[in-house]
Amino acid sequence: MTERYHKTDPMSDLISDDYRMLQLISRFGITLGFGDKSVADTCRASGVDTATFLSVVNYIKDGAHSHVEERADEVSLPALMRYLKNSHGYFVDYRLPYIRRQLIEAVDYSAGGRIAFLILRFYDEWAAEVARHMEYENTRVHPYVERLLQGQLSAESLDDLTGGHKDSHQSIEKSITELKNIIIKYYPTGARAQLLSDVLMDIYMTEEDLLTHCRLEDTLFAHCVRRLETSVRQHGGMPAVEVDEGGNEAAQSDELSDREKEIIVQVARGLSNKAIAEALFISVNTVMTHRRNISRKLSIHSTAGLTIYAIASGLVTLDEV
Repeated sequence: MTERYHKTDPMSDLISDDYRMLQLISRFGITLGFGDKSVADTCRASGVDTATFLSVVNYIKDGAHSHVEERADEVSLPALMRYLKNSHGYFVDYRLPYIRRQLIEAVDYSAGGRIAFLILRFYDEWAAEVARHMEYENTRVHPYVERLLQGQLSAESLDDLTGGHKDSHQSIEKSITELKNIIIKYYPTGARAQLLSDVLMDIYMTEEDLLTHCRLEDTLFAHCVRRLETSVRQHGGMPAVEVDEGGNEAAQSDELSDREKEIIVQVARGLSNKAIAEALFISVNTVMTHRRNISRKLSIHSTAGLTIYAIASGLVTLDEV
């Protein structure tokens, strides 16, 4: 498989070649001002998994959305979920409300009459459908995957949770197409023709962005989750392979390593995974890997439980938590 971009390419090339990458880097938590830094250096400075970033970039650049299995080999599920959740926030909290404000300004209620009100109502129904869909993913699908990452099996599977997801994606696509057709074919624009043309362009761009997002969930994300499901089931509720900080397979042991004890201490002190990574100069993915190992070894999955363990084991004192 020939990738469009590599970790040694300048990050600025991505944006120069495709303006859509501005939205993508923002959803990964990368800000502008990276100068001539490479993709790898920019990602490292922002605490972003480079391989996952490139997998998403090249997925979006590939119009056919092919090579999903090969790209899945490089993906960190926690990093991909952070990207997807940030995307949900972008659509629901910013993009859709922005278009609504533009639509209210562009629609002339005195000239458009009932059609003007129906257009706004149609848009609100579509935006609400998108918001419900993304809320379901945030509250049902992603927590399920997070439990899988901790090696926890449940009676449900991804297919059970997303059985109607593809239908939902198709419904979202159909609704926005109908909205565009109504505006194009039936609304008398009058004096606000330019404003309406501008908001229609925004709707087209948002539609493209949203459909790419949905396809990413249906293909790359779903493939990664199903592979994790298989791994956890085959290994009695534990992931098939744990990796150390160098990316190598780690030996399965019930003894806590020194690094794992350090992680427990930081958890007990109330630090987030990101803060722990910064304090110990490791990646967030490495922190999460250690926490999965700790949960497996101690059969403790909550922060409160790890805090109690840390105090009882003398790793921290009461004054430190």
